[in-house]
Amino acid sequence: MANTGDLFRGCFIKHNNELCQVMEYQHRTPGNLRAFYQVVLKNVKTGKQMEHRYRAGESVEMVRVEFREMQYLYKDGNALVLMDPESYDQIYVEESIFGPAAQFLKEEMIVKVSFEGDICIGGEAPTFVILEVTYTEPGLKGDTATNTLKPATVDNGVEVRVPLFCNVGDKVKVDTRTGEYVERVK
Repeated sequence: MANTGDLFRGCFIKHNNELCQVMEYQHRTPGNLRAFYQVVLKNVKTGKQMEHRYRAGESVEMVRVEFREMQYLYKDGNALVLMDPESYDQIYVEESIFGPAAQFLKEEMIVKVSFEGDICIGGEAPTFVILEVTYTEPGLKGDTATNTLKPATVDNGVEVRVPLFCNVGDKVKVDTRTGEYVERVK
């Protein structure tokens, strides 16, 4: 068991028998009162955030979470098939673990997956992916003066908003956290 002085941003703890990640914490000492830690926790299963106040020195149960890099192979229904590149073991994880970034995953892409024991509790896609535009309305030369965007379909079927000068066959860099166009890649 650890105490509240051992907390840090990003660590995992058990709170009310639920696995939670510490998003923010702040040590406070108000006037003549006892010191406490104001902590913002995110429930790993539900994704809900909550605030909790711990007394200074109070015991908390820290949880060891292992992060592994795995290779995305393919989608099977609502599950994603991932492979450990060292042992070649394959696992099935729910698509919802990656959140909205799952739509940008391409075959053979390396992703980060977190495990508590043998249970997969989280997944993180690369921050940026490079995708090829398969369909969009034709662009005009010189359409770079304004920040006007048009819809474009990329090679994995996702629709992304791109600038007017992008054409079919162009490769674009997309932020998987927001789904927004970043830049054109040559």
